[in-house]
Order: sequence, then C-alpha cells, then structure tokens
Amino acid sequence: MDHRGTPFTGPLLVALLRSVRHPVTGKPVLGAAQFGAATFDGMADFREATFAGAVGFGAAIFKGATRFAAATFEGAADFGGATFHHDAGFKAAIFESDARFAEARFQGIASFQEVTFHRLAGFRAAVFRGDCRFRKAIFGYETWFRAAIFNGFAGFRKATFRGNTGFEGATFRKDALFEVASFERGAWFRAATFVGDGLFESVTFMGNAGFRAAVFRKEARFENVSFKRDAWFKEATFKGAAFFGQAAFEGAVSFSAAAFGGHAGFVSAVFDRPVSLGPILCEGRMTLSGAAFKGPMNLLLAARHLTCRRTRWSSTAELRLRHATVDFTQAVFELPLTIASEAEPFLLPDGAPVAENGLVGGPEATVRIASVRGVDAAHLILADVDLSECLFAGTVHLDQLRLEGDCTFAGVPVGVHRRRGRPVRFTRRRTLAEERHWRSRQPGAVPGWNTTGTGAGSVGPAQLAPVYRALRKAFEDGKNEPGAADFYYGEMEMRRHDRANSTRAERALLHGYWMLSGYGLRASRALGWLAAALLVTVVLLTGVGIPGEGPKQEATGMVPAGGGKVTFEIDHADPQPFVGNRFTGERFEKALNVTLNSVVFRSAGQDLTTAGKYIEMTSRLTEPVLLGLAVLAVRSRVKR
Repeated sequence: MDHRGTPFTGPLLVALLRSVRHPVTGKPVLGAAQFGAATFDGMADFREATFAGAVGFGAAIFKGATRFAAATFEGAADFGGATFHHDAGFKAAIFESDARFAEARFQGIASFQEVTFHRLAGFRAAVFRGDCRFRKAIFGYETWFRAAIFNGFAGFRKATFRGNTGFEGATFRKDALFEVASFERGAWFRAATFVGDGLFESVTFMGNAGFRAAVFRKEARFENVSFKRDAWFKEATFKGAAFFGQAAFEGAVSFSAAAFGGHAGFVSAVFDRPVSLGPILCEGRMTLSGAAFKGPMNLLLAARHLTCRRTRWSSTAELRLRHATVDFTQAVFELPLTIASEAEPFLLPDGAPVAENGLVGGPEATVRIASVRGVDAAHLILADVDLSECLFAGTVHLDQLRLEGDCTFAGVPVGVHRRRGRPVRFTRRRTLAEERHWRSRQPGAVPGWNTTGTGAGSVGPAQLAPVYRALRKAFEDGKNEPGAADFYYGEMEMRRHDRANSTRAERALLHGYWMLSGYGLRASRALGWLAAALLVTVVLLTGVGIPGEGPKQEATGMVPAGGGKVTFEIDHADPQPFVGNRFTGERFEKALNVTLNSVVFRSAGQDLTTAGKYIEMTSRLTEPVLLGLAVLAVRSRVKR
C-alpha cells in the first residue's frame, strides 16, 4: 500500500481502514504501507490497527487528532519529520521493530503511556510543544532523544529503559519527571538543559549515568536514586536546589567542576567506592548530614556552608575547603580525617581557577568550624581554620585533636570596660565560643563578650573546664607550650567561676592565684605585685625596721675574793627605734639592701628592730614566691 503524498480527508481514511478490517476481529490490518508526506485533514484514527510490514509516515502532516492507541507495528515504523498539529495518542501501542520519530513535531499532547518499544526508539531532534507522556513506557532497546526539545511537561514516570539511552543536548523547558524510572544500561544526559524541575526520585541506573555539562535551572531531585555503576556530573550546573538525599552511589562518582547556585543536599546518601568530589562551587549550603562514605573520600569545595551532622566516614578523608562554615556535629570517622582551608582558588582540569563570583561579597576564604560536638576527635586534623565560633563541649578525645597551621580562636574584649562602675580590662588570650556565650549571659557582662553564634545552650564553667584542659593537652602534645598556656588560663578561669563543683575555699585560693600572677601566666602582674611588695617593705624598714644606732655590747662579770679567774658574759642590747628624721638616704639604702637580699633568701647582716625582723620574715616569705611566679610566667611563654 503506497499512499505517499496523498491528502486524506476524514471519510476517505475511514473508508480505507474499513476495507482492510480483519473479518474476525474487525480491526484494521495493514501490510507494508507508505504514507510519507501524506496529509490527514481530519482525525487520523488508527486505534488497534496492526501494521504487519514496514510503515512509513515520514514528513506526514496530521492536522487533526491522531490516534494510534493499542496499535501494533510489526515492522519498522518511520514517523521522521512528521507533524502532529493536535494531540497524538500512542497509548499502549507496540513497536516490535525500530520506531523512528526523528525531527517529528508534536504541537499538542503526545501520549506514549504504556507503549512498548522492542527495538530502537529514535526521537532525535523531535519537538514536543505540548506535554509528552511516556508513563510506564518500555524501551526494550536503544533509545535516543538527542537534541529533542520538550516545551511542555515531559513525563517518564515508571518508564523502563533496557538499552542505552541518550538525552544528550535535549532541552526540557518545563518539568521533566523520571520518578521510579529504570535505566538498565547507560543513561546519557550530557549537555541536557532542564529549564523546569528535573525530577529523578527513586530512579534506578543499572548502567553508567552521565550528566556531564548538564544544566538544571530550577530544582534537581535525585532522592532515593540508585546508581549501580558510575555516576558522572562533571561540569554540571545546578542553578536551583539540588537534592541527592538517600541516593546510593555504588560505582565511581565525579562532580568535578560542578557548580551549585543554591542548596546541594546529599542527606543520608551512601558512597560505596572511593569518591573524588570537586572542585565544586556551591553558592549556598552543601549538606552531607547522615551520608556514609565507605571508601576514601576527597572533597574540594568552595561554599558558604557545609553541614556534616552524623556523617560517617569508614576510610580516610580529606576536605579542602574555601569560604565555608562547617558544622561537624556528631560526625563519625574511623580513620584520619583532615579539614583544611585552601588559600588559593581551586584549579579546574584545564588549569583555570574556579570562578567564585557567586561568593564575592560573602565570607573570606578562611574556613570556619561551627561545631565538632559529639565527635570522636582522635583522628581529626584541622589545618588553617577559624575556630572562633566552634562549639567543643561534648567532643570525645579532644586531647588527641591535631591542629596544624594557623588555627585561630576568638580573643577577649579589647580595651577598658566598666562593670558596675569599676574599670575592667582583660588580658589577651584565646577563648572558646562557649565561654563567650556564657559570659555574655552573666549580669553586668561587658559588650565585648557578645557573640553572633548560636547553639551553645546552657554550657557553663563545669562543662568548659574539661574542654579547656583537653585542648591544653592537645597543644602540649603538639609542642606548642605558649598556645597551651592560654587554655590552661581558660581552664583555671572556669574552675574559679564553677560554683557547683568547687568549695568556697578553693575558689578563694584560685582567686588569689589569679590576682597575683594570672595563674602563673602573667609575668607583668606578678612583677607588679613584687614591685609593690618591695616598695612596701623598703618603706616599712626605713620607717620602723632600721634602728637608731647599732646595739652596744655589754660585758658583766664578778671578781672572786682573793683574786682568781674572772668570767664575763657579753650580751647585745635590743636595737632601739630611731628617734628623729627616719626617712634619710642612709636609712633607705640599708632598707633596700635588706629587702633585695630577702628576695633571694640572703641575709644582709643588718641589725633590725623587733618590728623590722618580722617585716624581713614576711618579705622572705612573699617576695621570692612572687619572683618565682614571674619566672614561671615568662617560661610558659617562651618554652617550646
């Protein structure tokens, strides 16, 4: 049957199909049929027709509705270049041989629901101006939608693709729905453009999945997706949010040079093999919370935020980051894990730097750690990161934490402040965010303790003292004694303010230790008290300790009657207080000599009044202690 170029009216087509009806079933049965370039003015109703041979509708024009529902194509079916001006219905049709729709134009709804393609399904450069529906369609062999354009909704829900499938260069101008679809061999979406949402929830990719250079302008959802083999998202662009929650990556994964313009979520995703993610640009938040990495993992990421709550690493991992604020609460890692700040932009495979225009005006390139609460820090390595807002309370094995490079902590309020009318000045030291939160909540807190971070909760001195102690040990193990001194100071401060676990006497002792020498760490404070003690001692000795004249010796004895041996007893008279002008240069010099010798436990050999002897004893007790505290403070700052 050859009707190429034939113009079909509605009655003419009905008459043609009536003439080829099967005598038993009453359904049209056509052998080889050619309708190339034919024109169908009315409805083209081929429902339940059987095409026993090859059929050609190439360049045909269907001006009315087209119905091929439940039709069977036993030979090759060619609709290349055909134009469907109204709805085209192929629901439940069966194509037992190749089906070609290359460059076909569908002006209305294209319905291919439950269609079965046993051989090639070719839709290269096809244009779907209305919605297209491939729900539950079965593609038994290779399927190609290269350069196809979907102007309406594209629905492939529960479709099955048993051969290689290609959507390279395809454009989806509205939502593309692939939920619960199954790709049993390779699926290629290279350079595809999704103007609407790209919905791939619960899809199974049995073969390789390639989305290289694909562009998602709105949401991209790959939740509960199973990637049985390699998944390639190299150079992909996600301008909206991208969700990979509970996705399973069983093969190799690549997101090299991928860019996320919004949120990137990998919540509870599972990576079975070694993973190399990056360099990746994420202008929003990347979430790896609950994800599991079973092999070695390497992440190169420039993002505003990175959330890794309850993330699990079963092998080594290295996270090299820029700009990001990292939340590592309750993360689990069994082998060494490194979080490092990258100073320079990451380089793409071609050597060009990653464009971070979306992060311009945001935070600096320095990486900030927001929390490591609930983490076992025995294998954690932090390098060149900002810990000024990091929450440490609840971290396990914090004393084994390794800090490399320039890891910064918050300081204390600078300058002189007033607390209840009294001037207050804090000496420089490193502090934890939790201490800053706690101090900012205290009555009369100075403004400098206020912090922008959140989540510190009700942590107080009782919880912070062990944290400071563990960090002090970590610095000591790293041979950084000066750094450890700040955390010893913080530990003692928390003990001094801890009213729950320390007695009043202990707090008083610590308060005195703090006042005298800043817990043996403030040499200037100890030297100041020493100078004051020396001055007081000199003044007291000059005033009441130095006698007026040196004591005179007195000899007493008795001469026996009739002569003989005379025995004398020599005694010193008690020195007497000086009467007159006591504050002279000579007396000052003697008092200074006595005072300086008492600092080093030496005796000046100077006669003193009774009051002077007590002053000297007190000086010998206090001033060497103050000198020792000053020496100890200097040593703590210079020791390596």
